[in-house]
Amino acid sequence: MTGKSHPAISRRFGIGLVAFAFVASACTPSGGAETQGSDDAVEPDPAELSITPEADAEELPPNSPITITAEGGVITDVQVDQAVSEEAEEEDDSLYEMTGSLNEDETEWVSHWNLRPGAEVTVTATAENEAGEATELVHDFTTHEAVPGQRLDLTSNFPSSGDTVGVGMPVVINFDLPVTNKVEVENSMMVTSEQEIAGSWVWQTDQLAVFRPEEYWEPHQNVTVDLNLAGVEAAEDVFGHRNYQIDFEVGRELIATMHVPDHEMTVEIDGEHERTMEVSNGAANREFDTTTSGVHILMERYENLTMDSATVGIQEDEPGYYNVDVEYAVRTSNSGEFIHEMSSNSAIGSGNTSNGCTNLRMDDAQWFFTNTMMGDILDTTGTDRDFEWDNGWGFWQLSWDEWLEESQTGESHVTDGSGPVGPVHGEDL
Repeated sequence: MTGKSHPAISRRFGIGLVAFAFVASACTPSGGAETQGSDDAVEPDPAELSITPEADAEELPPNSPITITAEGGVITDVQVDQAVSEEAEEEDDSLYEMTGSLNEDETEWVSHWNLRPGAEVTVTATAENEAGEATELVHDFTTHEAVPGQRLDLTSNFPSSGDTVGVGMPVVINFDLPVTNKVEVENSMMVTSEQEIAGSWVWQTDQLAVFRPEEYWEPHQNVTVDLNLAGVEAAEDVFGHRNYQIDFEVGRELIATMHVPDHEMTVEIDGEHERTMEVSNGAANREFDTTTSGVHILMERYENLTMDSATVGIQEDEPGYYNVDVEYAVRTSNSGEFIHEMSSNSAIGSGNTSNGCTNLRMDDAQWFFTNTMMGDILDTTGTDRDFEWDNGWGFWQLSWDEWLEESQTGESHVTDGSGPVGPVHGEDL
C-alpha cells in the first residue's frame, strides 16, 4: 500500500438514543405499559471518497499531484498504477511505486512524487467508515509525454551503483539539460542511509547537482539515492523522463594528512595509523605550481597517465610547460593536482620541487593507488594557496552553514527515507 494501513475501527453506538430510552422508562407509572425505547444501533453512512485529478482526464501535465479525501471515514489504502508503452516497460516498475503523505486524522492523502510522462494512470482509493465498511473509488486518466529534446535525463553520476567509496564521498549528478526549477528537482532526489545524517543538495552549475552530508559519512554502511525525476518540470516544458536508483557502500574511513613543509604524508584507516610516506609537493614559484591547502576528496585514478600542462592552460611554447608520463595517478582537484609516482624526483622527503602534484616513490605510489578509493580524504595544510570549494570536489572546504547558503532551499535533508522535504509538483497545480 502506498499510504498507512489501519486496524478495524470498533463500532460506536448512538449515545443520544440510549439516554432517551432511559428517561422514558423513568416516567412510566408503576404497573403501566411496557417501557418504550430501542436497542437498535444507528448504522453509519458509508464513507465518501474524492480523487483529484478528475476521472477520464486526458494529457495531464505529469507534475500533477494526486489528492484523495475522505468524509465520514478514514483512508485505508491507495494504489497508483502507471502503465506506459512497451518500450518503457523494460524499466524496473518498483522505481515508480507511488508513496504519499496521510494527514493526522487520516482523511487526506497527497502523492509524494510526480507521475510518469505518457502514462495511463489508475488510482484506486479505499476508505472505511466507523463500522469498518469499505468504500472504493477508482479514477483513470492519462499524462502527456515528455517531448524528445525536452526530456531531462542523466549524463553521468558519481558514485555508481555497486561502488564502495570513502567517507567523504559526495553524490554528484550531471544532467543533460539546464535546470531552472532547481527546488522541484532538488526535492525529487532522496538520499537514504543506514546511519541517518543531515545533508543537502547544492547546484554547482545549472546541470550539476551535488549532495553532501553535514559531516563525513559513518563508515561501513549502505546508502541509496532515489532520483524520482519522472514527471518533474525541470524547466519550462522540460520534464524528467524516468526514475533512477543508485546503491553504494561507504567503506572503511581513510584519512590522509599532509603538512607540505614536512615532506611527508600520513594515512590513518578507521582511526589507526597505517602508513607514513615521504613526498615532494609544489615548488610554489607561482600560484600554478603551489599545492593547494584544504580538504580534498580523492577522485578518478589512472595506472598510467600522460600529464600535459596544455590541459590546464600552459601551452608548449610557454614557460612552465611539461609533458610527462607517470604511473599510479590519483586526482585531487580539477586544476591538475594528482598524487602520483615520480621516483626520478630526488627531492622526495627533503624538498618541494613539483609542478603542484604530490610526488611519491614507486612503492609508496603503488600502495596508495591500491589501498585508497574514490571518496577518501586528503587534508593538506602549510601552503598559501587555498583549495577552492568548486575546484573539482572541494565541497568540504565549505562549512555546513556555508553549504546550506549555497543550497536552493537552504534546508537540510535527513537521510531517513521519509519522502520529499518540499514541493515537487507544479506551482499552479
